[in-house]
Amino acid sequence: MALINQILETALYVTDIDESERFYRTLFELATYSKSGNRHVFFRVGESMLLLFNPEETRQPGSAAATHGAVGEGHAAFTIAHKDLDFWRMRLAELNIPIEIEHQWPEGGRSIYFRDPSGNSLELATPDVWP
Repeated sequence: MALINQILETALYVTDIDESERFYRTLFELATYSKSGNRHVFFRVGESMLLLFNPEETRQPGSAAATHGAVGEGHAAFTIAHKDLDFWRMRLAELNIPIEIEHQWPEGGRSIYFRDPSGNSLELATPDVWP
């Protein structure tokens, strides 16, 4: 059996593509990789892709790609270095994005949790969260 070795893309579902594009571009300084109207916006994050879909649009007949459309809030975690924890606390405060919780994991990893405009749970996590 062939093994998989990484996640290629992560999809989150949002209610407003333009608002979500601004949020992720501003917070993470990401360049938009691809955008299709109110259907989706994609960003490259390192070697992976972050896909944001409006599930109502992807359910429309004639959609160009596979239907995407989860209901409810999702979760994505982004890796940061321990030395950058203070930077991200300040960055979130500058942008008036409230931190829901900070967590110290048993193996020494740290996580900062907050929400995007659609209510998705986002996490900034040090690599040792999963040693």
